Amino acid sequence: MTRRKLVAGNWKMNGSLAALGELDAIAAAADAAPAVDVAVAVPATLIGPAATRVPGLAIGAEDVHERDAGAHTGCISAAMVAEVGASFTIVGHSERRADQGETSQDAWAKAAAAHRQGLSVILCCGETEAERNAGRAERVVQAQIEKSVPDNADGSWFTLAYEPRWAIGTGRTPTLEEIGSIHAIARAKLRMLIGDAADGVRILYGGSVTGENAATILAVEDVDGALVGGASLTAAKFVPIIEAAAGV
Repeated sequence: MTRRKLVAGNWKMNGSLAALGELDAIAAAADAAPAVDVAVAVPATLIGPAATRVPGLAIGAEDVHERDAGAHTGCISAAMVAEVGASFTIVGHSERRADQGETSQDAWAKAAAAHRQGLSVILCCGETEAERNAGRAERVVQAQIEKSVPDNADGSWFTLAYEPRWAIGTGRTPTLEEIGSIHAIARAKLRMLIGDAADGVRILYGGSVTGENAATILAVEDVDGALVGGASLTAAKFVPIIEAAAGV
């Protein structure tokens, strides 16, 4: 099955109203690459302004709460981000697993909540450096997928992202063979869980993706795109990744 490449940016706790000007060139690059899907997740305060500024670009939330509403001070529901213009959300990001103690069960609940509200979902999985060094990377990723992926997941709304935690923001990446191995294992695990629907689910790679290494990473079998952190903050760094995806 041919799956469209997806290049998704995650601004994390960065950005401002002034920084939204970067989205103009990103949106233009997306228009110039019609075979590639491009999306950017921004801080919650910027979702509405971003969606208004570049209505043709998919704008998303970096996280949502698993409940639709309630006494959860400081949290934001999927319904809230959808109302202001988000079309997707990221859940289970490694930084939230590490810093906020989120579990795979939390990621499952957030994915389900987002789907209820009509949002697409990018669900993250990945091992720590200690887990990789101990030879446990494959088992960790398989376990996270098993506990995180909703039973009704399919490619119309669900995307998986493999992001080795030790590669995020460090400038280090796994070898192409290591990336391909984990993506193949992830695909096989998805088939066990959701059957033939797994063939329509895109699996992204995330972790120090740049304009320089994007083409080789995106050419690896079962790598259907990239989840990009720091390089998505500026058009100068993000656009070359979009162009690399268009050329694969």
